[in-house]
Amino acid sequence: MRSELISVTTGSRETVYDITQKCADFVRSQGEDGLLNVFVPHATAGVALLELGSGSDDDLLSALRELLPTDDRWRHAHGSPGHGRSHVMPALIPPYATIPVLGGRLALGTWQSVALVDLNVDNQQRQVRLSFLSD
Repeated sequence: MRSELISVTTGSRETVYDITQKCADFVRSQGEDGLLNVFVPHATAGVALLELGSGSDDDLLSALRELLPTDDRWRHAHGSPGHGRSHVMPALIPPYATIPVLGGRLALGTWQSVALVDLNVDNQQRQVRLSFLSD
């Protein structure tokens, strides 16, 4: 297995951050068939496969705001208001995804992208572990 840790700056607001190109660059250097595992080693972020740039990313954030509101209901209450919701989110959007790789290329659907989903505005620096298992 080959593995690499990449750094991502998500900013000071909740975001859906496209990491598709970073994933594609990593598997291209492997040049073979296998599986790419994308893992976020954080308790407050997730990985999603979805269409980006067409409004779906904003729709996802809107849906998460409705499901996980920023208010004082959360028992996990340190950090910015509603921080506890960030710790619940990975149960809905897991911190990992596995993507087939064929000939050194991600075998994603036509409109699929790989995104880091981050609601935690208190932590602007994220790491993502890319691991390639060859066939």
